[in-house]
Amino acid sequence: MASPLTLEILQTLIGFDTTSVRSNLALMDYIKGYLTEHGVESALIYDETEQKANLYATIGPVNRPGVMLSGHTDTVPVTGQQWTHEPYRLTVAQERGYGRGTADMKGFLAVVLAAVPDMVSASLHTPIHLAFSYDEEIGCVGVRRLIDNLTLLPVKPALCIIGEPTEMKVVTAHKGKLAARVTVRGKECHSGMAPYGVNAVNYAARLVCWLEQLALWKRNQGPFEEGYDIPYSTVHTGTIDGGTALNIVPNHCRFLFEIRNIAADDPHRLLAEFRDHADTLMTEMRRTSPDCAIDIEITSEYPGLSTANDAEVVAFVRHLTEAKGTHTIGFGTEGGLFSRILGVPTVVCGPGSMAQGHKPDEFIEISQLELGERFIARLLEQLSIPAGE
Repeated sequence: MASPLTLEILQTLIGFDTTSVRSNLALMDYIKGYLTEHGVESALIYDETEQKANLYATIGPVNRPGVMLSGHTDTVPVTGQQWTHEPYRLTVAQERGYGRGTADMKGFLAVVLAAVPDMVSASLHTPIHLAFSYDEEIGCVGVRRLIDNLTLLPVKPALCIIGEPTEMKVVTAHKGKLAARVTVRGKECHSGMAPYGVNAVNYAARLVCWLEQLALWKRNQGPFEEGYDIPYSTVHTGTIDGGTALNIVPNHCRFLFEIRNIAADDPHRLLAEFRDHADTLMTEMRRTSPDCAIDIEITSEYPGLSTANDAEVVAFVRHLTEAKGTHTIGFGTEGGLFSRILGVPTVVCGPGSMAQGHKPDEFIEISQLELGERFIARLLEQLSIPAGE
């Protein structure tokens, strides 16, 4: 059974509704107060509205690079989902802990925070850094401010472990992501005189079809990267909206799409090809009306993670786990930002499974919390000065 303190902290964390559209300050104030009670100083790095914040703390010697334990505090919404358990209250049943964020990823945060008393009492020769972020779920937005601050520190972390749910398997790679919004502006008129208008929905459909052909090309022609269940870059249109009435040629249409790319693909090159196609269509539209346009705006992006399997960080973390080998995952994390921008070697390894995340009745197996606790205990042993020395 997971420790009572881990479950108590998880209960508290789940009680905060930190859906990305909401503030996370109440949760961060709780964590900051908890750390203060144990003599740990921490800093909050706010967003421009001061309604959200990252948190950073160091336990142990501050003049040495240490091990950074990283996780996000925001969750996806429960709107429209059919829950049989209260989403913002931890329910323990059938060896599972139910609640929004149990798997993704407040379970990891609870495990780490429950170990803080042991971290404080240990004689650490290498520090442990805690890095908790906001707005990961909407494109790894908040952590960028944290990284900006970390680049100014005289000593950066030596390595980073992101506790996203991997069933405590060591993950060394995931794809990058680029998301964009496309807005098509046509010319409205009565549908009985459709040739005199410019149908924004039709042109949006042609753009979506181009993206679908790109997706099929990637599936059939690659490039490919071994290790992934889907070993090629994917292209996906998620939402589309346009028009006002059937008897009006629509003058507007908007859709969102994303590219999830393997390391061998440059998403900006693919986006440039898409822009070229859009420019061709826009020229065609403007033959009827010069006011027509196609606007393409990047809404979010983050790089993929690609840590070499023989890197020191991989050997170090594998030594702490009960899992064998290395793995890839199909979802994104903040790992690519820590690795590429901050230059800190990074792996992903945490309790729970994303198969349970983002769903109604999200849960984490209690046994996964126990594995997480053992992982942190081994980490403390590895970073502590042996008794008597």
